[in-house]
Amino acid sequence: MTAIRSTPLQSSVPSTLRRRTLGALLGGALSLGLALGAAAPSTAAADEIRVVTSGGFSAAYDQLIPLYEQATGHKVVTSRGASMGNAQDSIPSRLARGEQFDVVILADSALDNLAAQGKVEAGSRVDLARSMIGMSVRKGTPKPDISTVDALRQTLLDAKSVAYSASASGTYLANELFPRLGVAEQMKGKATRILSERVGAVVLRGDADIGFQQVSELLPFKELEFVGPLPDEVQQRVFFSAGVATGAKSPDTARHLIRFLAAPAAAPIVRSTGMEPAAKP
Repeated sequence: MTAIRSTPLQSSVPSTLRRRTLGALLGGALSLGLALGAAAPSTAAADEIRVVTSGGFSAAYDQLIPLYEQATGHKVVTSRGASMGNAQDSIPSRLARGEQFDVVILADSALDNLAAQGKVEAGSRVDLARSMIGMSVRKGTPKPDISTVDALRQTLLDAKSVAYSASASGTYLANELFPRLGVAEQMKGKATRILSERVGAVVLRGDADIGFQQVSELLPFKELEFVGPLPDEVQQRVFFSAGVATGAKSPDTARHLIRFLAAPAAAPIVRSTGMEPAAKP
């Protein structure tokens, strides 16, 4: 199946941080299940865990999964898609087609919808991190002002072309923010909802002047200038959460992986990608 297209994510986590995190997670990975009242999977019988994740948590996920595999011996097979929408590779579309996974990671409201549809086990949701929406432009172009609500409104009106995500952040922009700012009509002619691709890639090749997406999805594009997050008054903070897919072949190992991703020891890596860890120290 088609995966979200993006530029390769380069590790932004220093090797010393990775080693410290691995040490902390390695010590807890095999005992984590016992600490939470469930037997931890044994590395003697390695499992294959199938995960589908949306882009919001991907930067942290791509750092943490190799550590998990190294710590446990399990193999994680990853698919990707948007939290929302009807694109062929969106997570709701994948599950509607009957694709099988063990773990689902996406925006909290979308995960709750999947649980209500019976696609995700009820009560299995675990919040991993909270994300904000930000804006980027190409380096070398004027850096717009979005420090206040009025400045953001004027930047939207002045922009010749705008790109925004087809997932959680874009749904908020199109359905709530643009109308609230009184620019919904003006956006119809110049704002494009991006399917199956990261907004940063669209801005990078010059198909849009400015781009909005989760901060954690914009920061990996080092060739772009990250302008900043939306003003607090109009910011949307979304939890990215994980759940066990209904019909998971390895539900115990799926829960173990989710707890690993949510563990306090993972917080430094999560924070380094521009997200706020849900785990408390």
